[in-house]
Amino acid sequence: MTAALKFRNLTLGYDRHPVIHHLEAEIAEGSLTAIVGPNGAGKSTLLKGVIGTLAPLEGGVALGGISRDDIAYLPQQSDIDRSFPISVRDLVAMGLWREIGPFGPVRAHHRDRIAAAILAVGLTGFEDRPIGALSGGQMQRVLFALLLLQEARLVLLDEPFTAIDARTMADLLDLVRRWHDEGRTVLAVLHDFETVRAHFPQTLMLARELVAHGPTATVLTAENQLRARTMAEAPDPEAGICERGAA
Repeated sequence: MTAALKFRNLTLGYDRHPVIHHLEAEIAEGSLTAIVGPNGAGKSTLLKGVIGTLAPLEGGVALGGISRDDIAYLPQQSDIDRSFPISVRDLVAMGLWREIGPFGPVRAHHRDRIAAAILAVGLTGFEDRPIGALSGGQMQRVLFALLLLQEARLVLLDEPFTAIDARTMADLLDLVRRWHDEGRTVLAVLHDFETVRAHFPQTLMLARELVAHGPTATVLTAENQLRARTMAEAPDPEAGICERGAA
């Protein structure tokens, strides 16, 4: 199977302090993969390494025949400034940046696509509402509409179902399945194992290092979960090395 992503001896971190150590794994093209692990395991850090906002300390990420412009990334809602004065329509329209650039004209066919994306996430009638007036679930729907317009081959989702209601979660999972059915590669950082078991055929478990990667049923075992907790709570053997190297 063709790999959409290859992690080769990948070490990622901040200020020379590694968060992920020597990761070796491949993500198959068209796969639907959950990234799980304890708090501080490096899950969000891994996505930042894929999109290129965090340079590797060692090793690298190889993209299987796509450019970084072909990646759609949904950060955690806490990373988004909702006080910025922008409407639902204008935020969703940012999903067209690859086609029209930051200052290109929004033509009639673009407006039709924006309206269709807003309809697909169930927010018709909210187009002119400022994003600061939305609930958490409504805001997440807006962000998924933005992703729909990007039509990317690789979709990265960082905790996409946190703090939203059950109906919104079900609707957004339908969109994730739609992307998967279209052959796109989807990686999602998730905490709820029941959601992972029900909807994500593949799972990658991290605890600063790779714990397990493969079919979800073989990864989400009690043994692997215990191992991940133990690894996450253990002193980081490389932290002192990096601190001495930085001195």
